[in-house]
Amino acid sequence: MPIVDVSPEVSLAYESFGDPGDPPVLLVMGLGAQLLGWDEDLCRALADRGRYVIRYDHRDCGLSTGFDAHPVDMGEFIAAVSSGDLEAAIAMVPYRLTDLAADGLGLLTALGIERAHVVGASMGGMVAQTMAIAAPERVLTLTSMMSSTGEQEYGQSTPEAQAVVSAPKPADRAGFIEAAERELVWASRRYGDAGVLRERAAASYDRAHRPAGTARQLGAMILSGSRADELRALRVPTLVIHGLDDTLIQPSGGERTAELIPGAELLLVPDMGHDRPRALWPDLVDALVKHTA
Repeated sequence: MPIVDVSPEVSLAYESFGDPGDPPVLLVMGLGAQLLGWDEDLCRALADRGRYVIRYDHRDCGLSTGFDAHPVDMGEFIAAVSSGDLEAAIAMVPYRLTDLAADGLGLLTALGIERAHVVGASMGGMVAQTMAIAAPERVLTLTSMMSSTGEQEYGQSTPEAQAVVSAPKPADRAGFIEAAERELVWASRRYGDAGVLRERAAASYDRAHRPAGTARQLGAMILSGSRADELRALRVPTLVIHGLDDTLIQPSGGERTAELIPGAELLLVPDMGHDRPRALWPDLVDALVKHTA
């Protein structure tokens, strides 16, 4: 697995598929999810349609640089945010979404890619939006998938989904894998598959189990706030994809994103939740190929 320096402080693990001479597509994963979240077969399907596909681990995840010297107690962090003690909350978290966006742009630079199509899912959609805001000249197109704008009024989780997010995951391998089934609460109601969730959890645990990084990423996401004003001024061709079954980031998050970005196309997908079921890959690949043409 290649690992490259993207800044003096951060090295990122990545994997690529397809011909480097084809249009580059950077896939940006969500909260606490390794590059495995972009299924290898999905990446190859996109590469087979003439795209050079790159997936990578964020900082604090997978095989990329960790920030374990900055432990975050999520109970203390949430208490500080809830009480309005933002000074204390800010002091706990060592980076923001802007830093994650700079990592993604740094990866492109390290790979010799000046401009790329950027596709982000969930928190990765927020990072992808931030990349387009910070460096629109480097983003050929933006695809924001199952994501939101950072505004508290849109895309909120249902109580059931929030309960799963808030519940601590077991530290042992068997417990961690079994707990993955809880994520069915936000999966496609038609295609959700507990076996697939367990298989991915096992692969993730065995590759790099680093739960402490997820707390820092979550803190970065919460403290980065709304991107509404910046999205209104964005002039990057944008596709917004959102599953109608999504309960983790409800469809209003995607609808609001498309509403704010001038000229954005909105694709609401029946039978998709906060996941990418294999049965829907042909439709998703078609949409991405069309948007990145």
